[in-house]
Amino acid sequence: MASITDAKIVIVATHGFEKSELFVPLRTLREKGATVDVASPQSGAIRSWDKDDWGETVAVDKTTEQIDTDAYDALVLPGGQINPDLLRVDAAVMRLVGAFIGSGKPVAAICHAPWLLAEAGAVRGRGLTSYHSIRTDMVNAGADWRDEPVVVDDAIITSRNPGDLDAFVATIVRAIEEEWHAERTRAA
Repeated sequence: MASITDAKIVIVATHGFEKSELFVPLRTLREKGATVDVASPQSGAIRSWDKDDWGETVAVDKTTEQIDTDAYDALVLPGGQINPDLLRVDAAVMRLVGAFIGSGKPVAAICHAPWLLAEAGAVRGRGLTSYHSIRTDMVNAGADWRDEPVVVDDAIITSRNPGDLDAFVATIVRAIEEEWHAERTRAA
């Protein structure tokens, strides 16, 4: 069994990420001893969306182009409407998401972030959840959508919204400590 204190996790986001969906996993995973990097297509800092206006910024540790999948134990994708919509049209981000999915390592997506999983072709036949407004998108992409706080299929972890963050982060920790790895990998 691995320890969260030995884990290296990357959170991929851009402007418009849901504030709590990045800051809660970032803070909690770091408090538990994990090394957590924030990666984005651009360097510098990225701004959150907080309820109905722009919120706090977070420093970008690395660009997505600098991320080596082999160097990380898990990928976390925060939601919000703006963030995943911008990321899913970025070729470098989608290569990175596809590489993590192909590696079988834990990939955790919350809220609207499962859009990235759908764009990567990784939801067909998988159980997952998301923010309720993109349920039809997930079903149309072939997912077995469920209205549950956390759904795990192989090493893909999905949650619905900020109200599920405690369960979402706890599941990420469990996946790392129990060394979850997809039983089967799917082309992404």
